[in-house]
Amino acid sequence: MPSIILAAAEEGGSEEKNNFLVPNATFLFELVSFAIILFVLWKWILPPINNAMTERQNKIKAQFEEAEKLKAEAQAAEAENQSQLAEARAEASRIREEAREQGAQIVAQHREQAVVEAERITSAAQAQIEVERAQALAQLKNEVGTIATTLAGRIVGESFDDDERSKRSVDEFIAGLESAPKSEA
Repeated sequence: MPSIILAAAEEGGSEEKNNFLVPNATFLFELVSFAIILFVLWKWILPPINNAMTERQNKIKAQFEEAEKLKAEAQAAEAENQSQLAEARAEASRIREEAREQGAQIVAQHREQAVVEAERITSAAQAQIEVERAQALAQLKNEVGTIATTLAGRIVGESFDDDERSKRSVDEFIAGLESAPKSEA
């Protein structure tokens, strides 16, 4: 059956010869439909699309400009932060140097006070030693005098109970010893 339909189509088409230069009704209908669709697209669809595209391009341009502006502000803020950081570091360095100087002054003052205190303590100790030496010497004189009078009384066989006479004898003896030239040992 398909061969019969194909043969009938060839027979019917051979009676009428189509001229390709003369347009047929389908072609004219398609051409008019295309023109109407093109007009509708051109008049009502393309302008909103173009407007949307233009608006989008403007928004993108504005966003780029905003981004550039923010980038410049960020760079300026960073530069300001860097300068403030440098100033803070310089200030910290200056404060550390002042603290070192003050520390050195405090150490020098305390050292000076320690030297003065040491000298005061040394002189007080020397005065105390002199006082104790004088007391020990006086006590020693009394004890030596008592021992000497007791010993002299035993040797002589006489009692030197008279304190005034024995004290005078001891003092004269000690004065004689102090005035005598000291021999080098």
